[in-house]
Amino acid sequence: MFRFIHAADIHLDSPLRGLESYPDAPVEQIRGAARRAFDNLVSLAIDEGAAFVLLAGDLFDGDWKDYNTGLYFTHRMGRLREAGIRVFLIAGNHDAASSLTRALGLPDNVTIFSHRKPVTRTLDELGVAIHGQSFAGRSVTEDLSRAYPQALPGLCNIGLLHTSLTGRAGHEPYAPCTLEGLASKGYDYWALGHVHQGEVVQTHPWVVFSGNIQARHIREAGAKGCRLVTVEDGRITDAEFRCLDVLRFALCRVDLAPCERIEAVADRVREAMERERRDAEGRPVALRVVLEGRSALHEELHRLEERLRDDFRIMAADLGDVWLEKLRIATKPLASDAAPDADSPLGGLVQAIAQLRLDASPLTEMVPEFEALRSKLPAELLGDADPFGPDGEGLAMLRDEVRDLLLSRLQEGA
Repeated sequence: MFRFIHAADIHLDSPLRGLESYPDAPVEQIRGAARRAFDNLVSLAIDEGAAFVLLAGDLFDGDWKDYNTGLYFTHRMGRLREAGIRVFLIAGNHDAASSLTRALGLPDNVTIFSHRKPVTRTLDELGVAIHGQSFAGRSVTEDLSRAYPQALPGLCNIGLLHTSLTGRAGHEPYAPCTLEGLASKGYDYWALGHVHQGEVVQTHPWVVFSGNIQARHIREAGAKGCRLVTVEDGRITDAEFRCLDVLRFALCRVDLAPCERIEAVADRVREAMERERRDAEGRPVALRVVLEGRSALHEELHRLEERLRDDFRIMAADLGDVWLEKLRIATKPLASDAAPDADSPLGGLVQAIAQLRLDASPLTEMVPEFEALRSKLPAELLGDADPFGPDGEGLAMLRDEVRDLLLSRLQEGA
C-alpha cells in the first residue's frame, strides 16, 4: 500500500486582481496565500509519506515579475527531494504562456512531461505507470487524451491531464475530452487540472479534478485543497480530500423571510457570519453576504443599503478574521405587496423596465468599448458568474435590482 498526492492549479504568486480597492481587504494575507497553501501541500506530502506528487497544470500564473517565484518553487521541490518524494507535473495553459517557466532549472526528483506528445514514466518499485503531456501553448483546443497510450498491463496506470473535460462553467474549453475516451485507455486514475472546483467525476475508473489549492476570489468559494490517493494491491481504493487553503472565501446567504423589523436583520447576519467563521476552522474568511427571500423589508433594505454595508463591515471586523467582501441585496417583495397602478408614473416605470430585453449583444453594440475592456479580463472571471455573459441571466438580475432600487428611492421621496 502506498499513497500519492494529486493537486493542480497552484497559480503561485497570482495577482490580486484589484482586491486592494476593497475597503479593509486583507491584502497581505491574500498576496501570500498561494505560497502558504503550497507549503501546506509540501508538508502534507512529507507527513503522509507520499510516494510521489502529481501537479496537473497551472503551477504558475503566466510570466513572473522576477525569479523569486521560481526560486521559491525550486526550494520546495528540494524539500521533497530530501524526503525521497518524486514530483511529476505537466504545464497547463498559464504555464505554457511563461517564457521564464521553460527556463527554470529543477532538482532531479522533478519530471516535467513533454508538450510534443504523451510520455510514460514507470515506477517499477511501486508498479506504477504515469502518462502525461504538457500544453504547448496557452490555447489548446484539441483532445490531447486521444494520443495517450493504452494502459500498461500489470501496472497501476495514472493519466495526468490539464483539461476542461466535457466543459465546466467558468473555464475555457481547453483540451476537451470525454469520459468515454478517458475510460477507453484502461487507466486506474485520471488526475485532472484546469477546473478550480474540486470534483470526483466518477470512480470506475477514477476521474478527478483536484481543484485549486487556494481560492483567489469569491467565485472560488469553499474549501480548497488536494486529493490524497491510496493504492492497495495495484488498485485505487480512496481519493480523500485534504484542505490546504489558508484563506477561505465564502458566499453567505441569509434568508430574511422571518424578519419583520430591520433590527432583526443584523442578528441573522451575525449568526450567518459566525457560522462561516466556525466552518473555516481558524482560517481568515472573506464573506460575500447575500440577503435573500421574500421580505416585508425589501424596499427598506434597498433604502438602507449603504448603512447596512457599513454596519456589516464593523460586525465582521468585530468577529475577527472576517472580512466583508461585498453586500448584495437579492430579496423580493412579499407577494401580497400591491403593484403600482399601471396608469401611474411608478406603474409606467415598472412596465418599461419589465419590457427591457437585456442580453450581451445589444449592450456591446451600444457601448463597443465595453466588450474591448471585458475581453482583457482573465477567463476565470468570465464564467457562469459573469453578469454580462452571453446568456443574459446576469443582466436580467441587474435589471431587477435597478428596478427595485428605483422604486424604493422614488417611493421614499413621494
